[in-house]
Amino acid sequence: MAEKRETLFDMFSPVSADEWKAKITVDLKGADFDKKLVWRTNEGFNVQPYYRREDIEGLPAIETLPGEFPYLRGTRDNNDWLIRQRVQGKTAEEMNTHARHILDRGVESLGIVLRGDVDVEDLRAILKDVDLKKVEINIECCPGKAVAVAEELVKIVKEAGAEKEFRGAIDYNPFRRLLKHGLPFPKDAVKEGLALYEAVKDIKGIRCFAVDSYMFNNCGAYITQELGYALAWGAEWLTLMTEAGMKVDEVAERIKFNMGISSNYFMELAKFRAGRMLWAEIVKAYNPENEDACKMMVHAVTSMFNMTLFDSHVNLLRTMTETMSAALAGVDSIETLAFDECYTTPDEFSERIARNQQVLLREESHLNKVVDPAGGSYYIETLTASIAAQAWKVFNEVEDNGGFEAMLKKGEIQAKVNESGVKRHVDVARRKEILLGTNQYPNFNETALDKAKEEAHKCGCGCNAEVADGAVEYLNNDRAASQFEQIRLDTERAPHRPKVFMLTIGNLAMRLARAQFSGNFFGCAGYEIIDNIGFNTVKEGIDAAMEKGADVVVLCSSDDEYAQYAPEAFKELDGRALFVVAGAPACMDELKAQGIENFIHVRVNVLDTLTEFNAKLLK
Repeated sequence: MAEKRETLFDMFSPVSADEWKAKITVDLKGADFDKKLVWRTNEGFNVQPYYRREDIEGLPAIETLPGEFPYLRGTRDNNDWLIRQRVQGKTAEEMNTHARHILDRGVESLGIVLRGDVDVEDLRAILKDVDLKKVEINIECCPGKAVAVAEELVKIVKEAGAEKEFRGAIDYNPFRRLLKHGLPFPKDAVKEGLALYEAVKDIKGIRCFAVDSYMFNNCGAYITQELGYALAWGAEWLTLMTEAGMKVDEVAERIKFNMGISSNYFMELAKFRAGRMLWAEIVKAYNPENEDACKMMVHAVTSMFNMTLFDSHVNLLRTMTETMSAALAGVDSIETLAFDECYTTPDEFSERIARNQQVLLREESHLNKVVDPAGGSYYIETLTASIAAQAWKVFNEVEDNGGFEAMLKKGEIQAKVNESGVKRHVDVARRKEILLGTNQYPNFNETALDKAKEEAHKCGCGCNAEVADGAVEYLNNDRAASQFEQIRLDTERAPHRPKVFMLTIGNLAMRLARAQFSGNFFGCAGYEIIDNIGFNTVKEGIDAAMEKGADVVVLCSSDDEYAQYAPEAFKELDGRALFVVAGAPACMDELKAQGIENFIHVRVNVLDTLTEFNAKLLK
């Protein structure tokens, strides 16, 4: 039997990459391989349509195991992560009740925000009956109060006898004011940082130097930008605090990375892997005594940038894939935001669903059972290396320009992130980036005016949200869907909801396809869509449109037939409604010469076009 044993696929001769490409090129029938199949990412590198073993040969750290430096494959020998959720409530008692409620339902890590009427002295009441030996506690507060919070937390932990078991973080972020309002921290950040470390040094499990790169993610930063700036932020902590007299091990072991997760599934997975590897090399350059100091502790939170007000249950799909990316990447804890997070305070239902998304991934999909399941994947290993290379360029650019804090004080990092946010908003406007239910396939009859009551929260950084004298540029937090949502809400507020009538005629396949395209196009503005199966004559269609009280008539036919139907329909309509041609026919210039102005097709800016229609129709 041993002599007859065969290796699987031995009967097939190996196929080289050149042979694969030659076959694909034949199938493309003359189309350019690079233009047709190679994806040029916003992150600055190309993604090929397929990868092979030779693509990962020589990549750094690929032969290491989980838990081995530089921690490409993870900082642990397991893939357990903590399920985090924020504690809600207006008083300490309400927050305590809510904390115990969510802990009973699967949460293992609490996010506590001290702002408004809830302050440092309320911390003990908030943590009443919470097992500090088992539950991770993460506290966000005004940076100026971080030392007082630390002192109170340490007292509570010691009284509970949980010094050895306690895990948690105090989100000391003196750069938040610069990022959110363009204003510097009013105190000495290093002096406060030293006092903070002195307050927590007896409790090894408390991280206190925050790297809140999720702030970049929520403003539309590209993946390599977020990672590059996060690394520069962490390096700034190492530099500031070691120059102030701390050992590098003491600083590195107190840094907590709080990173965002966008919907770019595989690239986000690769981002966290690349981040661990690069951070390990950065810390190593400071010559720590203990190699464990090179481990990156990461909390991941799903993105706010791509959340939508309309069709908000689609947010569940977005947060689910984002959570999967982080879980498979081996982060330490995850917060899955509730689907209604962008427009209201989450209620019991939305909070429950958000918790259970992680519970399902762990208990039913068993994503915690395999360490670094992406390890060895030709595609993801190549993505990891590509993202690492681009993020390293961003990191070096920051270092070459004086460091993270110096660039923040000039507003340069904020400006670069905002530039990316603008680019992504344009991509959304042109449908290059799809937000299902917002700029593509909207629910025509959904209304949202009753839930568009997003409350302005105090930022917790000790300043007003208004622009102040001397402020540098700060981050723009507009969600990707915000401009489309404004158009649709304006439609809802209008006394008359515009009606868009599809005048379908001629070629069956083309008229149906263009009617569907046009319905989705104008549905994004919340207009009433009146579709039809087809008309025999243009006059019959125009008469039907007028009978329905149409404000817009869209001619849906084939390019070849527009030369006949468009002038006829435009003349028959005679200005009684706005006239639109669905498509970009070869005769477009001739039609424009006859007075036809409106054409909708895949190359137009949907947002700008709908804004123009709103200006005409919502008078």
